Amino acid sequence: MSLSALSVMVVEDHGFQRRMALRLLAELGVTDVHQAADGAGALSQLDGLDRIPDVVMVDLDMPGMDGIEFIGHVAQRRLARAVVVVSALDAALLNTVQTMAHAYGLRVLGSVEKPLTLDKLAVALEDYVHGPHDDVADEPMEISASTIREALAANEITPWYQPQVEFANARVVGVEALARWVRADGHVVPPTHFIGLLEREGLLEALTDHMLVQACRDKRRWDEQGLHLTLSVNVSPTSLTLNSAADRYQRLVEAEGVDPADVILEITESSVMADAARGLGVMARLRLKGFGLSIDDFGTGWSSLAQLSQVPFTELKIDQGFVSGAHKQPRKRAVVEASLDLARKLDLKVVAEGVESIEDWRMLAELGCGIAQGTLISRPVPAALVPDVVAHWRRPGA
Repeated sequence: MSLSALSVMVVEDHGFQRRMALRLLAELGVTDVHQAADGAGALSQLDGLDRIPDVVMVDLDMPGMDGIEFIGHVAQRRLARAVVVVSALDAALLNTVQTMAHAYGLRVLGSVEKPLTLDKLAVALEDYVHGPHDDVADEPMEISASTIREALAANEITPWYQPQVEFANARVVGVEALARWVRADGHVVPPTHFIGLLEREGLLEALTDHMLVQACRDKRRWDEQGLHLTLSVNVSPTSLTLNSAADRYQRLVEAEGVDPADVILEITESSVMADAARGLGVMARLRLKGFGLSIDDFGTGWSSLAQLSQVPFTELKIDQGFVSGAHKQPRKRAVVEASLDLARKLDLKVVAEGVESIEDWRMLAELGCGIAQGTLISRPVPAALVPDVVAHWRRPGA
């Protein structure tokens, strides 16, 4: 896609600023442009468009419906693919708005400080054209409980793998297994469309077991090819309430010929302390059996420090919301630096998720991060493609 092929909507209450944005877009060759002077009018236009815009440029400080409320509506109703915040407001507020949009699942191209210039606008839009895109379709779809049960039983839900690379030597050392539903017609359904349904149907435990077994089978095949990688698998929160989980996971892994020491179980912050006494017991037994334990999406929960002091974690994963673009956002960088410092003091390995650019890579390397994961290295791929991805990976800038 080129800049000229983009569809853009400008939402700005100030007439001069809106005309300036339209003129700059024209200079960049963007011809499919819509404009609105307020959030309510923009929503009305978006509802009537045959094709949702690629990018919405929005000012935050507008009368009536402000830009923050507007972005919330756009994200929840899937009325655009990405957003650029254009504002002269405080950097901390802009960062909060971007985090909110990310949480809704809306791609954020960053914030552009006023006054708007051709160079600033070009950088933001080029990020959409050349930046990472989802590896799967994101159109909403209706899925019934019976359909998802049948998909799980038919092994249509399989692990795809995203490589993890050491900064020190740029060597691929592991992969994270991520659930993908590949339907009979070849359509790939992202987890955001079916994980919630699996949870409501009480099938997350079945999914966890299925992913663990399939991933171990793939790992064994890679081992036979001389490709030795650690395996990271997300664990269902309900596992931490089951006394049988540690024994079951050990049995499943060893039955596939894999050593538990080569498997890292990823646990989200929000699930760790749901049942503190039982959860701590389960995790202690998992460590006793040799499994690694990773605290996933670190920094997104509310009790990170308490959990790190109580749980026998071996790895900390810095959430992609803090990593992506941190090289140009001081507040994000500060969170990354603090996380790395804490991990060093607790003797934890660190994996930075969401590494999307050479600038992200260089910043993390400079700060002494251990391992990178993100689209700069590779999008998640099926098991059969992992050896090829590993063979062709090169350090950025090499």
